[in-house]
Amino acid sequence: MEVTELLKEYENGNRDFAGANLSGANLSGAMLVGVNFSRANLSGANLSRAHLTKAELNDANLYRANLSFAKMGQVRLADAELTKANLSGAFLVKAKLPRAKLSGAQLIGSNLRSATLWNANLCTADMQFINLRGANLTGAN
Repeated sequence: MEVTELLKEYENGNRDFAGANLSGANLSGAMLVGVNFSRANLSGANLSRAHLTKAELNDANLYRANLSFAKMGQVRLADAELTKANLSGAFLVKAKLPRAKLSGAQLIGSNLRSATLWNANLCTADMQFINLRGANLTGAN
């Protein structure tokens, strides 16, 4: 799917892009509140400063994606592939990330207050200056 097509469909009210192939797409700063990207391929995509509040990204492939400073409050990322993703400065308050794969991810300065990260893989993730107040990390490594 092309970025221009996605943005036009979103503007026309479509929020369901489950399974879409957006590998390497440049969606920097895009307004995508409430979008459904479940099972979508967003590997290597640029979503920096994107507005993804209440988005569905369950089982999405975000390997090496740039999500720096993205607004992702209440986002759902269950079982998402976020290995080596850049989430520095991201707003993930009340985000749901059970079983998310965050190995090697950059989470520097991100806000994960009250987030659910149970059974998440955080091995080698850079978690400097992160806010985890009230977060559930049960079973995370």
